[in-house]
Amino acid sequence: MTSDIRRVGVVGAGAMGAGIAEVCAVRGADVVVVEVVPAALEAGQSRIEASLGTAVARGKISEGDRDAALGRLRFSDSYDELGDRQLVIEAVTEREDVKLSVFQTLDKVVPADGLLASNTSSIPITRLAVATGRPDQVCGLHFFNPAPVMPLVEVVSTLLTSDATREAATAFVAGTLGKSVVQAKDRAGFVVNALLVPYMLSAVRMLESGFATKEDIDTGMVKGCGHPMGPLTLGDMVGLDILYGAALSMYEEFKEPLYAPPPLLSRMIEAGHLGRKTGRGFYTYE
Repeated sequence: MTSDIRRVGVVGAGAMGAGIAEVCAVRGADVVVVEVVPAALEAGQSRIEASLGTAVARGKISEGDRDAALGRLRFSDSYDELGDRQLVIEAVTEREDVKLSVFQTLDKVVPADGLLASNTSSIPITRLAVATGRPDQVCGLHFFNPAPVMPLVEVVSTLLTSDATREAATAFVAGTLGKSVVQAKDRAGFVVNALLVPYMLSAVRMLESGFATKEDIDTGMVKGCGHPMGPLTLGDMVGLDILYGAALSMYEEFKEPLYAPPPLLSRMIEAGHLGRKTGRGFYTYE
């Protein structure tokens, strides 16, 4: 196992997978992105190219840096392309059965000394680790959306994660990627969501009860508490389905009412109002 990780794989080319791959490539890692759905693979590549173009336009990186990052990225629909990776980060849909299948496949194709990590925000890392023959080499690397912008990553250790794995993952995130790191134990919500999700759900309940308007709730937290955005705007940005899934996972683990998804949140998801990505959540978007 090496602490100098330079060859990285990312499974999943959605918003999080593409963002993680972009961060790794910009910071000098050789990156392979695997996505088994061809349309999603193409969309992920386009998303990264557009994001890097925006970074150039805003003066965050030079055109040369963009071109170099794109040169360090490869895209494939085959897991076999991960056969030489030192670290593979899973960022597929937030479904335990799908993630378990991915980890079982990665265990077969990634070198025996390679590290496996999940970007999940709600599924216990231990369940994914024990699906492999290397549970001591599995950890959580929880990036925040958008990954190229947000400076924090939670490094999540299970009861089985070795010190060497935790140290190598931390060195990669802090050293190579230049992100701030918080260490978290493997419990639903980790550190950030365990504090953030109940706050966001309280805002939904306040709106649902008619106690305050969505605008006043958000303005109150921005102007009164100095938050960069209100909890309902944040929910729309994160994705209300993601918020619901995280809440449900924490409620199943702790059985505490503050984690229970409010009925309004459930109805919005059933209606397809998931936030910015669908054009409508608590607010309507172009």
